[in-house]
Amino acid sequence: MKVKIHPQWYPEALVTCACGNAFKVGSTREEFRVEICSRCHPFFTGEMRFVDAKGKLERFAEQQEKAQKMAPTLAARKAKKAGKVTEDSGPKTLKEMLMGA
Repeated sequence: MKVKIHPQWYPEALVTCACGNAFKVGSTREEFRVEICSRCHPFFTGEMRFVDAKGKLERFAEQQEKAQKMAPTLAARKAKKAGKVTEDSGPKTLKEMLMGA
């Protein structure tokens, strides 16, 4: 085995949970911070608890409000775009080019 390619091993790496639980494991990192552990996870505790990271429902509601406000503007843009007729920039076929029509 090569000597200088292996990462540093910490046999007493500290893992700290958001609930306050702390325990030691072996790892290549000296310290970890986790959001959920076996002490507070609903699977292990038997409790039903909702963990809402960054208010996903509130963020979704804000996006829906923004979309409702933008709906008239987008409809106007679509109508304006549909009203435009693109003109032919030039003859398409060889016959049209030769006839000059």
